[in-house]
Amino acid sequence: MIFELWAPSAEAVSVEVDGALHPLVAGDAGWWVSRDLDLEEGDHRYGFVIDDDPTALPDPRSRRQPDGVHRLSATADVPEQHVSWTGRQLAGSVIYELHIGTFTPEGTLDSAIERLDHLVDLGIDFVEVLPVNGFNGTHNWGYDGVLWYTVHEGYGGPEAYARFVDACHERGLGVVQDVVYNHLGPSGNYLPRFGPYLRTGSANTWGDSVNLDEPAVRDYIIENALMWLRDYRVDALRLDAVHALIDDSPKHLLQQLAEEVDVLSAHLGRPLSLIAESDLNDPKLILPREAGGYGLTAQWSDDYHHSVHTAVTGETTGYYEDFAELDALAKTTTEGFFHNGTLSSFRERNHGHPIPAEVPAWRLVTFAQDHDQIGNRATGDRLSPGLGFERLAIAAVLNLCSPFTPMIFMGEEWGASTPWQFFTSHPEPELGEATAKGRIAEFAKMGWDPAVVPDPQDPATFERSHLLWDEREDGDHARLLDLYRDLIALRREYPELTDPRFSTIAAEVNGDVFTLNRGRVRVQVATADTVLEPVGAVLLRTASTAISLLA
Repeated sequence: MIFELWAPSAEAVSVEVDGALHPLVAGDAGWWVSRDLDLEEGDHRYGFVIDDDPTALPDPRSRRQPDGVHRLSATADVPEQHVSWTGRQLAGSVIYELHIGTFTPEGTLDSAIERLDHLVDLGIDFVEVLPVNGFNGTHNWGYDGVLWYTVHEGYGGPEAYARFVDACHERGLGVVQDVVYNHLGPSGNYLPRFGPYLRTGSANTWGDSVNLDEPAVRDYIIENALMWLRDYRVDALRLDAVHALIDDSPKHLLQQLAEEVDVLSAHLGRPLSLIAESDLNDPKLILPREAGGYGLTAQWSDDYHHSVHTAVTGETTGYYEDFAELDALAKTTTEGFFHNGTLSSFRERNHGHPIPAEVPAWRLVTFAQDHDQIGNRATGDRLSPGLGFERLAIAAVLNLCSPFTPMIFMGEEWGASTPWQFFTSHPEPELGEATAKGRIAEFAKMGWDPAVVPDPQDPATFERSHLLWDEREDGDHARLLDLYRDLIALRREYPELTDPRFSTIAAEVNGDVFTLNRGRVRVQVATADTVLEPVGAVLLRTASTAISLLA
């Protein structure tokens, strides 16, 4: 067995394996390599010893951390997977976003498998999983990861992850894995001990910026992305907050990553997708490289969320202010972004760029609710506690009848009564206190009452955020679930609802009525208590929504 480590600043490196120390040999470009160690197959605990510090540190590319991110790594083979799978394209699909720790009472990958048939019955195409890589503590959202190549042991570790991907593929579900390359968590991040992984003097909202000037760091990120797609056979990656990637290289990391993923896709013979979360409203991310873009598959559109949220709730504080008029919904529906060079009052500057009409609309992932837009509210409140069935139905219709790639957040489909709050489990008291204070400061501009913000470190905050599966069978919960199922079925039945050409989309506002025409299909939504008169054959109708087939 051979061990390798990039540690350009070290004068000496050894690997400790099962208590025995073995020196590494200095190689090229800051790499250190062990001689081939004669180890029996099995579970070996190991770590790297740098210079005179006797403490063995976990491997930055560790595949398994059985005792947590501060302890030794474990040798782990790539788990064997058995399902034959040819992949699934993103175009025309519906995504379901979930967090392993709160999706089921047990909060594990194996227990999540038991709920996959619910998603199949709903009509879902892709399961998007919030980050599962190694972090300190027992539970959090996943965005404080420090060992990107691992799977959190509390979820079941790498073998359970492989079982989960297999189970999804057995049911025809693609898997989107959420990954975070713009920062590392505050506890268990030993990368600076090995080399200049982080950019000195540069930080974003969540921590020190990753140093993309170093080729080895870029390779560290790209190889991690390829690991999920190649070794675990996931179908897509959701790239967290790519606007926080600082890269002045001639070729941006995102373009480099897209090129490498396209090479892997061609070799494997199945579609592989990269979906960016971006606050830039810049179509360059999804434009083909032949047209000067980065060539990513898709990106999120928060603007569409904001226009839907404002239409159904009437909330116009903070970043919702610019979306107060129903015309904002018409613009985002027909142009993709609301801010495409216009003044953003929240940012206090002009923001965004227009999307060329030739770009297919499915390259924008849209949603009425998601983990950020719920969890980053003061109390983590969903739409469901404040809205009745009719308003929730409007949000469902606007999302699932849009020309984009719709995404649903776990429990949204039955109007889950539980919140999804911001929760952490930092073992270090000072980190827990700093997180709680920072949380309150974030809400100042939104006008939310800091007194109602739950303590992220309180275990009850985590427990409150678990889904209650039994409620989906009762009353309006069951009605809403039937509506979501029917809407997704309509997308399958009528090609107009998945036609991605912006030229085929027409939307208009008349008072409190929003009308969307998609070829033969007309969608009418009333944001007041107006009962709509359907036009032509009614495909679906509630008191405030109507989807009709035009004569």
